[in-house]
Amino acid sequence: MTASVRTRRNALSSLFFLPGITIASWVTRTPDVRDLVGASTAQMGLILFGLSIGSMTGILSSGSFVSRWGTRPVMIAGTLAMAAGAGVIGTGAQLGSGVAVAVGLGLFGCGMGGSEVAFNIEGAEVERLLGRSAMPLMHGFFSLGTVVGATAGMVLTAVAFPVVAHLWIAAALVVAGLAVAIRPVPSGVGRVLAATAERAPRPAVWKDVRLLLIGGIILALAMAEGTANDWLPLVMVDGHGFDAALGSAVFAVFAAAMTVGRFIGGRFVDRYGRVAVLAASAVVSAAGMALVVFVDNQIVAAAAAILWGLGASLGFPVAISAAGDSGKHTAARVGLAATVGYVAFLVGPPVLGFLGEHYGLRSALIAVLVLVLAAAFITPAARKAAPAERETASSLSRS
Repeated sequence: MTASVRTRRNALSSLFFLPGITIASWVTRTPDVRDLVGASTAQMGLILFGLSIGSMTGILSSGSFVSRWGTRPVMIAGTLAMAAGAGVIGTGAQLGSGVAVAVGLGLFGCGMGGSEVAFNIEGAEVERLLGRSAMPLMHGFFSLGTVVGATAGMVLTAVAFPVVAHLWIAAALVVAGLAVAIRPVPSGVGRVLAATAERAPRPAVWKDVRLLLIGGIILALAMAEGTANDWLPLVMVDGHGFDAALGSAVFAVFAAAMTVGRFIGGRFVDRYGRVAVLAASAVVSAAGMALVVFVDNQIVAAAAAILWGLGASLGFPVAISAAGDSGKHTAARVGLAATVGYVAFLVGPPVLGFLGEHYGLRSALIAVLVLVLAAAFITPAARKAAPAERETASSLSRS
């Protein structure tokens, strides 16, 4: 590993850390935000729909932005939008306005969705230069950020620190971190399609069935992760009788499990392969969710968050790696796989909110549980492609 690649990997890991802090700061305060705006479970689902719309807007636009300008400016713009969105969420909560919170979530989601695609395209390129698994480690820093953010959120919730001040402080820290971490990231990554757009059509990678199946894996395991990000504190408060601070603490446990899974997961991927790791991830995550749903015990529910987090930890980064080397046109493939996966962020919050309003949040998790179990059966799509398969996939994308 050359010094420049190492520096680039470390910078990208730091950038992954920033959205982790931001989203955990918001998630740990969801019970407080819900109370400040006076929202029911169904209304909270609609408020969270702002996050879904923003995420999909960012995801769907990010690919073309990266193609035109490269990953670096998209990372910068997305991270700044995410920080601003966090502040707007806090201000909206302080004003008791669910609409303002939804708008803030939309801005937050747009920034996060857009920057996530750019982060993963950049990460796939760094992983290619390294010649070994690196995406789980980089995503591990996202999870580490959620641990730091969740721990701070738990403490600030316990002392009744104002939500608006908390989220604006988090936003300021993210902006400061971005200013430092972005410096070693080179310009131009992912911009090759824009340079050749007039001479060649955009690759039709969506015709590759294997790539779509990989997107399905991402969809399910991103839903498992995203459901915890959106609803876990409320599930613990409303479904298991925890107070708000302890609900945030359970989310911190989940985030810690995600972090551990991602930091140690790379060696398991290198040793056992993507298919085995993804299948095990789906089963373990489903087991954790099943315990949360079906066992009416606070200790078991808190412990189950560990299984849930460990299982969900490797799904997104490992499947993104599989998408990146499934054929040529890496940026387009990673962008498509991420887009398919982020459908989870579009349909997840409102659907679970609707189901939770009618059947309870714990019962609503059964839908996610079934989806994650189904993903275990399509994990063979993530196997490492042989050169001939890569060429076939590339030929399909050109046709």
